[in-house]
This record gives sequence, C-alpha cells and structure tokens, in this order.
Amino acid sequence: MGSQPLTSGATARSLIVCADDFGLDPAINQAVEEAHRHGILSAASLMVGAPAAAEAVARARRLPGLGVGLHLVLADGSPVLPPSQIPGLVRRDGKFDQSMGRAAIGFFLLRRTRRELAMEIRAQFEAFRATGLPLDHVNAHKHIHLHPTVADLILEIGRDFGMKAVRVPSEPVRLLRRAFPGERFPAPLYWPWISSLRRKLRRARLIANDNVFGVSWSGAMIEERLVRLLAQLPDGISEIYCHPATASTPRLTAAMPGYRHRDEYAALLSAGLKAQIAQQGLRVTRYADLARVAEAHTTDTG
Repeated sequence: MGSQPLTSGATARSLIVCADDFGLDPAINQAVEEAHRHGILSAASLMVGAPAAAEAVARARRLPGLGVGLHLVLADGSPVLPPSQIPGLVRRDGKFDQSMGRAAIGFFLLRRTRRELAMEIRAQFEAFRATGLPLDHVNAHKHIHLHPTVADLILEIGRDFGMKAVRVPSEPVRLLRRAFPGERFPAPLYWPWISSLRRKLRRARLIANDNVFGVSWSGAMIEERLVRLLAQLPDGISEIYCHPATASTPRLTAAMPGYRHRDEYAALLSAGLKAQIAQQGLRVTRYADLARVAEAHTTDTG
C-alpha cells in the first residue's frame, strides 16, 4: 500500500456511533450498555481515570461488539498520575486547567510541561491496556488531541499500545448548512490543526474518519437532528458522537450544564432512526472493523 493511509478509500458509507465520557458516571455507563444492546450505538470512548471507569469496564466486558476506545483527558478533568509527578500540568487542587487556551500555550512553550504531558498520556494508555479491552480508537476530551504537541505524543506513544485509529474532529460545515438551512455554522478557527492532524495520521497509516458530527451540537444530538444528518450523510467514514445518560445526575449537571443527556439516550434507542439507517443502507461499524478491512486490503494488494 506504500504511503497510502489506512482509510476507507471507498464510496460506501460507514457510520460509527460513539458515546464519549464512558466511565464518568454510572448513568452514562448504563446508557452505553442499553444503547448498544438495543439501539444504534457501536462505540464508546473510555475515561480511564474517571469515577465510574471500573464499572464501565465491567459493562464493556459483557459487550464484545462494542468498540471501546481511549478518551484521553488532558484538560478540564483529573489526571491518572499523582499530581506531585506532573505539577506543571495541574492546578493546586490537583486537576487539569479548565482553560484550553492556557493549557495549549503551556504544551507549546514549556519543556517540563511537555515531559509531564508525555508521562500522563502514557499512563492513560497503560491504564487502558490494564483493562484487557481491545483498543478500538483514540480521541481526547474537548478534542485537545488537535494540539500539535499532543497529537505528536499520541502518535509516538500510541504505537506501543497497538493504536490503529484516531478521531479527526472535522465537521463538514457545508453539509450542515445544506441539512439545516437558516442556521449559522461558522467555519472553525482550528482548521489548520485539523489538516495537520489528518496529514500526520496519513503518514502513520492509521485509520481516521472522513467526517464527524457532534461538534456544533455537543450535548444536543437529539433525534430530530440525527434524522436530518443521516439523510445527508456523505460517502466514506462518518462518526457521530454524543453524550447519552439515563439520568441527569448531579455530577453530570455540574460537569456539562445544559446537556440533554436523556434526550440523546432516547435518540440512540429510536426505532425510527434504526429503520432509517437500514433503509439508507448505512453500515454501522467500529474503527476496529475498518482497520481489519484496510489491513486485509493491504495484504491482498501487496
């Protein structure tokens, strides 16, 4: 396959439906299991250091068809390593900075911070490996893996843990404008970082989605929106990510005020959405399945 990336390379429409923040709260964990067993959910991204991570792992072990990936937390959360080992990454309370801007500047400018960042990323990969679950994909909380320093470290460290797929948070604005006329969808200012990440993944020959949906309505991927998105879904690999939960618990309300967790959960269980997916001939899949197809194609073509 030479220097070509492990991407779909085909016109078939593959759909990954992923729940982020798996392990943050039991209400999320329950929603993930139910939406996978009875709905359209095909994947979940695990926060290995989150309060309910152990319960999430126990549920995932009962769900061999669920693609579980690593949801790296490097901002707006708690580290896996003791704060004393990574003082440049955390505040006095032992948690990561909530300001993405301040964190990003530190990743760029401070050598000590970059060393500590590498230590924490490796620790989270190691914690995921300790679960015994196959690593379906990697992404990051608040999409901080778009940061060039973080992206480089993930690519370097991820090789040691069998990483084969990374989410690219590239939401096609033109498609959104066509599907939802009258709504405003400004082009994101971080497009250069999206392009940079995609180039790096291509060079590393890793699987990546062609499009993602969930950025513009984070916390509000409700059924009405999903119906209209699915009707416009382009060729290639699309990922829809969401934040379902069976209840709006105090922890979730504090962490994500205004998120419509239960409505997103209901959407994933919708019989209408399941029927629409079947009618449109969409293939709901996992990153691991796409990686196996790409690897088989590489072997066949020499």
